[in-house]
Amino acid sequence: MRYFEECGEFFRQCRRQFRTTGAILPSSRFLAKALVSEIAKPRQPARILEVGPGTGSVTRQLLRRLLPGDQFDAVEINANFIARLMDRLKNDRNFQRRRQQVRIIHSAVEDLPGDGTYDFIVSGLPLNNFPVEMVRRIFHTYARLLKPGGILTYYEYQFIRHIKSPFVNRKERRRLYRVGKVVGSYIRNFQIRRERIFINVPPAMVRHLRLKPVSISVAVQTAVERTKPAAAPRPAVVRV
Repeated sequence: MRYFEECGEFFRQCRRQFRTTGAILPSSRFLAKALVSEIAKPRQPARILEVGPGTGSVTRQLLRRLLPGDQFDAVEINANFIARLMDRLKNDRNFQRRRQQVRIIHSAVEDLPGDGTYDFIVSGLPLNNFPVEMVRRIFHTYARLLKPGGILTYYEYQFIRHIKSPFVNRKERRRLYRVGKVVGSYIRNFQIRRERIFINVPPAMVRHLRLKPVSISVAVQTAVERTKPAAAPRPAVVRV
């Protein structure tokens, strides 16, 4: 029953905030398992960040694979999803077991402080929905937050840019093309492996990248370029 509840909540949020939700259904268990496959390998205790956990379908798989010494952060911009995740940490047995290792952060990932903080980042952000400059900022943020040798795992729906292009106007085609160029450069330079997941709606490609860390000067410059005159508030961190 919980999966159908997740589907209903995901669909409602998709209708309200499609750009930041990006899907009408939560990730299938096959996609979720592929997204956590690097974390499931033999390893030392680590710091792990999930970006855009939504209703928690991937979070559930991540929590199952936590080691006793792991620290897990989940950053989510949607307040409704934050509330659902908090509820699951209090009432869902699968989540309760690891609640002392979990932080939920209500924020955009670009606003997270720190450099070289995480060993693994698992991203569920719908990059193909975002403006090109935002996609660049997000990848810069991932490179800033990852420790040297850390791994970024994310997914995108298969052929989505090619499928959408014939049905949108020239401006949108141009945006999709430029997003593809940005994402493609990271894939060419940093991808270590990929997995096709056909049992998902729609089918998806999971990509695992080992990014080079961004220097502090580059990170500061990127932050300055996107900063508005008013200082952005600190992320709201909810500890459980």
